[in-house]
Amino acid sequence: MTILKSPAEIAPEGSRTRNHWRGLPARVLTPTFFLGSAVVVMFAVYVLLGSYTVTIPDFFKIVTAHLTGGEKIPGASFIVMEHKLPRAAVGTLIGVAFGLAGALFQTMLRNPLASPDIIGISYGASAAAVTAIVIFGAGGAVVSWAALGGALGVAAIIYAISRGSRSGGGNRGNAAGNRLILAGVGIAAALHAVVNFLMTRADIRTAAEALVWLNGSLNSANWERTGILAASLLVLVPAAMALSSPLRILELGDDTAAGLGIKVNAARLGLVLTAVGLAAVATAAAGPVAFVAFLAGPIARRLVRKASLPASAFTGALIVLAADFLAANIAPLVLGGTVLPVGVITGALGAPFLLWLLVTANRKDA
Repeated sequence: MTILKSPAEIAPEGSRTRNHWRGLPARVLTPTFFLGSAVVVMFAVYVLLGSYTVTIPDFFKIVTAHLTGGEKIPGASFIVMEHKLPRAAVGTLIGVAFGLAGALFQTMLRNPLASPDIIGISYGASAAAVTAIVIFGAGGAVVSWAALGGALGVAAIIYAISRGSRSGGGNRGNAAGNRLILAGVGIAAALHAVVNFLMTRADIRTAAEALVWLNGSLNSANWERTGILAASLLVLVPAAMALSSPLRILELGDDTAAGLGIKVNAARLGLVLTAVGLAAVATAAAGPVAFVAFLAGPIARRLVRKASLPASAFTGALIVLAADFLAANIAPLVLGGTVLPVGVITGALGAPFLLWLLVTANRKDA
């Protein structure tokens, strides 16, 4: 009996090895790989360049001296270890968190508008934080904890409202998603009014402090905040990756997902809790940095040609790092020394993107 062999099986060993290595770059050099590399490059640019530049040898000397207790470079060691590095680290971590949170919501609800900025979760954090600042005179970690509690509380209310009524048939998932978005937009409008009212009752100094937080800023970045963020993401990022498989199946619709063995309600609840947790810890760390969660998912999808959580995380980190570098180093040259919060830059990027998204959606529907 003659057994037919494939060309790969009958090729010489050396040829198969060469073919293996020839195919490796095609599998490794993906858009996601380039996005990750861009984050690393932007992180290095952020730390080494700007208003105070540091050479690469000096950077490693500073870090080594900090870790081993060696001789420090006067001025440079403080700027790098207490300002640039923690700020870059917090910016990267909140970018990852916002990017993942937006991608989870947008993919699960199959709607590019379903991001924490739009559906009210960020407003919940803002209202709680401004209440703590204006009414109780809180600051620092207390404001962050208040923001975390506000985001989680509003998310619970929105989720409860979205499940309040049930639709039959195959559009049940779409109906629940639409209700969640509409409930979030309504609650966001109410909370925005609350924030505006509190701002009118605050004195000028307190209002200025609250306004900086509302715009989203990395000014309060430090190693303690970096550690808390990193510990949170060590729990939430693996949870998001573990839920990526049911998330892809939920894109097919609730009925199809249930037919494929997915526990739809449990998977949806897990996705909501994970996405809310990511958005909440990022907002608590740096304020509601506008539109990062909204921008990261669609941009990553256009680059990778599919929904991708890693690509969305890298895109979010890249947006925050680039926007804060621009706000801290380029904007002062244009605006006569004025340093802008990072949220101002991301908001300026997000508004036209939202309009473009709506215009292209209308063209597809026409």
